[in-house]
Amino acid sequence: MSITPLMPVYPRCGVRPVRGDHCHLIDEDGTRYLDFASGIAVNLLGHSHPGLIGAIQKQAEQLMHVSNLYGSPQGEKLAQQLVDNSFADAVFFTNSGAEAVETAIKCARAYHQNAGDEGDANRFELITFANAFHGRTMATISASNQTKMHHGFSPLLEGFKYAEFDDLESAKALMGPNTAGFLVEPIQGEGGIRPASVEFMKGLRDLADEHDLMLVLDEVQCGVARTGKFYAHEHYGINPDILASAKGLGGGFPLGACLATEKAARGMTFGTHGSTYGGNPLAMAAGSAVMDAVANEEFLAEVTEKGERIRSRLEQFIGNYPDLFELVRGKGLMLGIKMKIESRPFFVHLRDHHQLLTVAAGDQTIRVIPPLVIGDAEIDEFFDKLSAGAASFKVPEPA
Repeated sequence: MSITPLMPVYPRCGVRPVRGDHCHLIDEDGTRYLDFASGIAVNLLGHSHPGLIGAIQKQAEQLMHVSNLYGSPQGEKLAQQLVDNSFADAVFFTNSGAEAVETAIKCARAYHQNAGDEGDANRFELITFANAFHGRTMATISASNQTKMHHGFSPLLEGFKYAEFDDLESAKALMGPNTAGFLVEPIQGEGGIRPASVEFMKGLRDLADEHDLMLVLDEVQCGVARTGKFYAHEHYGINPDILASAKGLGGGFPLGACLATEKAARGMTFGTHGSTYGGNPLAMAAGSAVMDAVANEEFLAEVTEKGERIRSRLEQFIGNYPDLFELVRGKGLMLGIKMKIESRPFFVHLRDHHQLLTVAAGDQTIRVIPPLVIGDAEIDEFFDKLSAGAASFKVPEPA
C-alpha cells in the first residue's frame, strides 16, 4: 500500500477551495459554496475582509518572526486588547487551540504546585466532562472521555477524571485531595452545540471558590464574539480563572491564547513554559485586526440579532420536516440543528448537491457556524439551500 504525500488522517471530501469571496468559497472548477462552516468557527470575518488582509500584508512586509527572547510591541498590543476586553490580567500566545488548552492545563497545575513553600504536588487532577473535545495532543485527548480519540495512543496521561456534562453533582462526586480544578466548555462544540445551564456554570464557580480550585474554560470554539458576547461565559454571569481561546481569534491565521487572572498565573514564572512561534508578529497583527473589528458592543449586538433571526427561522423550518429534525440549540451564531437521524449523510447532501457547507457534530447535530459578517443575502441563501436540501434528501434505509 502506498501512502499519500499528505498523511491520510483526514477523510477529505471532493470540495477543493482555491479562493474565498466574503462568505463563499470557490472550488478549482469555479463552483461557489455558501460557507456556513467558517473553517469550523475560524473565519469569523469571512474570506476577504480588507482590515484583516491589510493588517497581515502590512506586517508581512515589515517583520514576520523574531523570537520571544526579545521584546514584542505587537504582542503587548494584542495582549492589552484582550485584557481590556476580558476578565484576564495576563495572556500567553500559542499557535492553536490545543496548545492554548495545554497551556491552561499547565497553568492550573502550576497554580497549586509552583507556589513557593506552599506548593502542593498532589493537586494535579482536572475534572473534565463527557463528550468534550479539547484537542488532539496527548494531554487534550486524555482530558476527553471519548474512546475513539484514545484508540492507538495508550497509555493516556494521568490527571483527568470525567464527570457528566451539565451535572454538578457528578462533578462534586469526583472532587478529592488531588483536585486542581475543572476544565469545561461553556458550550460544547464537537459534542453537538450543547450549552451548559446557568446553574451548572455558577455551581462550578462556587465550588472552585470554596475549595481554592481553578475554573478553566475551553472557549476555543465558542469564544471571540461567536455567541454574541466576546466570551461565552459572559452569558452565565461568571468569570473563569483561566481560559483557552483560538479559532476566531486569528480570523484564519493560526493563533491561540491562554488568558488568566494574576492569581491563576502565579505559577507561570520564567522558564515554566514557552513557544517558538507563539506570539509572532504576523499572528499578532491578525489578532489585533480581529479585535478591532469584533470587540465592540455594536458588532456583538449584530451577532446576537442575526443569531436570533436565524434561530427563529430554523425553529419554524424544522417543523416542516418532523421526521428529520428535532430541535435547535446554541447561542448567537453558534447554532446546532439536532436531527432524528445520523447527521453526517445530511451534511454531505447539503455540501455535494446544494453547495452549502455546514459541519457535522456529535449527538446527531448539524452545526450552523457562519462568518459573523453575514448579511440578509447570505441568510436568505442559506435558507433557500437548506430548504432545497431537506426536500430532496432521501433518508437512508436502516442497515
